[in-house]
Amino acid sequence: MSLAVAEAEAAFARDDVPVGAVVVDWRTGEVVARGGNRVEVLHDVTAHAEILALRAASAALGVARLEGCDLYVTLEPCAMCAAAISFARIRRLYYGASDPKGGAVEHGPRFFAQPTCHHRPDVFGGIDEARSAELLRQFFAARR
Repeated sequence: MSLAVAEAEAAFARDDVPVGAVVVDWRTGEVVARGGNRVEVLHDVTAHAEILALRAASAALGVARLEGCDLYVTLEPCAMCAAAISFARIRRLYYGASDPKGGAVEHGPRFFAQPTCHHRPDVFGGIDEARSAELLRQFFAARR
């Protein structure tokens, strides 16, 4: 999770919402890809940390489905990212801060609990939650 937090800090530094994600091959422990939000930098609403990390992991491994991989992300994924995580066949999802407003894993639509969801990763929330939440608080406090 510390690598995901570093990606979130980098996103903060480039004036983007501080969310970071890291894809790890669970068999070897090797970091396959990482990403931080680039929505503002790329002017792309799909440039969430999870999406960028999943794209990079698929490119690095040469596969569309990341069945041997786990995803670490600093914030509970939104509906778009939860769908991508499911489609990518991520084995386990570890996330930091909960997101009662925009999250779609334990909040909102609870994507993985829907009967139309074909793949449900094991989910572990609250990993290094305080550090992830504090970055988000600092970021949004500066904008109010």
